[in-house]
Amino acid sequence: MTEPVPRIVTDDNVGQVDATAVPRYGGEATFARLPRLQDVDQADVAVLGIPFDGGVSYRPGARFGPNHIRESSRLLRPYNPALQVPVFARQQVADAGDLTVNPFSIDDAIGAIERGARALAERACAVLTLGGDHTVALPLLRAVAARNGPVAVVHFDAHLDTWDTYFGAAYTHGTPFRRASEEGLLDRSGCLHVGIRGPLYSDAWPVSRISR
Repeated sequence: MTEPVPRIVTDDNVGQVDATAVPRYGGEATFARLPRLQDVDQADVAVLGIPFDGGVSYRPGARFGPNHIRESSRLLRPYNPALQVPVFARQQVADAGDLTVNPFSIDDAIGAIERGARALAERACAVLTLGGDHTVALPLLRAVAARNGPVAVVHFDAHLDTWDTYFGAAYTHGTPFRRASEEGLLDRSGCLHVGIRGPLYSDAWPVSRISR
C-alpha cells in the first residue's frame, strides 16, 4: 500500500510536497509540487497548462512550456523571505493539468481553450495559465469577459499583437488583442502595452490605431 505523500498543510490549505521529506527531484511534477485539482475540495487558484503553439509565425516551442515550467518549479520553496510570506499558505493553489487542444486547427484550439477556461473558472476563483503562444490570449479573454465584462490588460511583450491578419489568417499569435478589441472584450481605458520595441515592416503595420 502506498503511503500518503508528506505535504505542507496550513490550516485547510494543502500545499507543496515537503522537500525535507521527499527530494525535490522525485515524485510527480505538478506546478511547484502542489496537489492536483482533483485531490483538494476547492481551489482559490487553479494552474492550467495550454500546450499549444499552432499560431506562431516563426519559432514554435510554446507547446512544451507547461511541462518545462512544472519541472523548473520543483525548485520553488514555500517561504519568500523578501516578502516574509508563506507563499502557498493563505490560498489553496492546485494544478489542473493540461487542456487538450487540436494542434492542427487554430479555430478548434481557440474553442477548446475558451470552453476549458470557462469550465475551470466555475471551480476556482482565479486561473493561472502556463504556456501557449499568444494566440491563447484571445480565448482566455473571452472566458474572463464572459464572467466579468470588459477587462483591462497589462501586456508585457516586444510586439503589440494587434495585427489585422498575417498571411490572410485572422487568428494568430500576432492578432489576439486586435480581435479582443473588436469583440469588446477590453476596457480600453485601462489597457497598457509594456516593453514594445524592434523594427516594423512599415509605418502602418502595427495597426495600433485601435487603441484610440
